[in-house]
Amino acid sequence: MKDRILDFLKAENKSSSQFAVEIDVQPSGISHIISGRNKPSLDFILKMLEKYPFLSTDWLLFGKGDMYRDQSMQELFTDAKENEQKASNNEPGLFSDIEKKDFRKPPEAPAVAKVSTDVEKIAWFYNNGTFREYFPLDE
Repeated sequence: MKDRILDFLKAENKSSSQFAVEIDVQPSGISHIISGRNKPSLDFILKMLEKYPFLSTDWLLFGKGDMYRDQSMQELFTDAKENEQKASNNEPGLFSDIEKKDFRKPPEAPAVAKVSTDVEKIAWFYNNGTFREYFPLDE
């Protein structure tokens, strides 16, 4: 597991002291793990996985699969661009059934109904917990 931790630090371009601060462990604890003197504790692993939710648990614990949990994050934006291009070329795709709108123009404001603004009551509240009310005369 120490090799995977080292691989993670290298991939994330982090020093062991930065890593220690980020997961809230003693730098000496990281040093002992990296040197092979100690094995990482469950608490250490949980802190690491909590701080880096994108890190694959299977990879960290067992060395299986990819280092990162979801390799498709980069593909997400690639797929969106391809679908957008298909839609602009009038090819069937993800966005083909969506009405095209010009989002550069601000939307028109809806008509607002007139609301009565007659004052019904005015109340003054005082620091000592009392209050006073004023009711305007009907005109």
